[in-house]
Amino acid sequence: MGIVLSKNLKQKQNITLTPSLKKSIDLLQLSRFELIKKIEKEIDENPFLQKDQDVNEIDGAYNQDFDFDIESKVTLHESLVNQLIDFDLNKKQIELSTIIIGCIDENGMLIDEIDEIEELSKYMFNSDEIEEILKNIIQKMTPYGVGYRNYKECIEIQINNKNIPNKIKSLVMKILFNEKLDDLDSIKEILINQGESQKSINEAVNQIKKCDLSPGLNFEKIKFIEPDLRISLNEKVFEVDFIHESFPKIKTDDELINQVKIELKKNKNPELLEKINQARWLMTSVKKRNDTVKKVGEYICSRQISFFDNNPLKINALNNKEIANEVGVHPSTISRILRYKYIETPKGIIPLKSLLVSSVSKIRDISDLQLMKLIKDIIHSEKKPKSDKKIAIELNKKGYGLARRTVSKYRKKSNIPSSRNR
Repeated sequence: MGIVLSKNLKQKQNITLTPSLKKSIDLLQLSRFELIKKIEKEIDENPFLQKDQDVNEIDGAYNQDFDFDIESKVTLHESLVNQLIDFDLNKKQIELSTIIIGCIDENGMLIDEIDEIEELSKYMFNSDEIEEILKNIIQKMTPYGVGYRNYKECIEIQINNKNIPNKIKSLVMKILFNEKLDDLDSIKEILINQGESQKSINEAVNQIKKCDLSPGLNFEKIKFIEPDLRISLNEKVFEVDFIHESFPKIKTDDELINQVKIELKKNKNPELLEKINQARWLMTSVKKRNDTVKKVGEYICSRQISFFDNNPLKINALNNKEIANEVGVHPSTISRILRYKYIETPKGIIPLKSLLVSSVSKIRDISDLQLMKLIKDIIHSEKKPKSDKKIAIELNKKGYGLARRTVSKYRKKSNIPSSRNR
């Protein structure tokens, strides 16, 4: 068999990461605090860049207004690991607790499912052991609320650790875990019909609103929390604005640039030309970054409007891809934009990405809480106990596209026994 050499031409698409594109991506990922520090550094080092004093009349306003006490001495993870000595734990329990702590993000949320933690531990621990340590150890640690898997659980943990009357605690739980979880007015009406007073109900709702939905943020090490956006209510209409206060507005020194360009025609100086280009790039890129952050924030808040209004229990399924389609960028860009970006809300300062909830269905948006409600509704209306498979079939007829194991998982999360035990 002979060997034949031949030339074949093929077309192939490649994405080349240019230096300018890489710098733009790096800029997107910066927090507000980091970006301001970068701008100040560039102003000091680049003679063609300067602050617009007409906008920022008080020089150094950012440094004067910023509260540096926000910085913590330890990270959230370090704090939680240090608290393990407060519990009477054996070596195995400490090992499992450490694994679970490693699955908690900067907000204090447990980002991995119980079965994923099983796999992470190489099946040294089963789901019951993980659940027990999570409930009885991790969720007993401070700041109260860490180790939560959804906002309801976050609120539940904090309420259970508050020094408030048991009657109010009981009312909070009735509100939190009511079947009509998306309709606060209906829940109030039900409770009033059950004999609860309007005053007690309002106090319970206020206690829910006081809960910190990102209890871990105060333990961010060497990260200063400054929100980029602010959501406000004006005449019952929500508005999302970029916070311009304390943010330096920059401009190029055009007079100096024109003088230098005349000199550059006589004597070439690549370094000076690069400085001019860098000044213009930074000015344009910062504006684009801030405008994009605002667009993303506006869309997220428009989808979670009920959450910001008078219903602290409702949050809709939302992901990077959906936001990317709306804003007109790649999903990976959305991921970078959401990194270390915060929004000032009536509920306090929270990370933008905490408002994203993955859909449990691949073909239809539905959050885990919404699915749990649907499962509860089906079970409460059943005449004969339905298996998880039958519940999945019933939901799939409505276009949810769910596997039996998904239904089983969220039925268990709702503390509903199997059809055999109902």
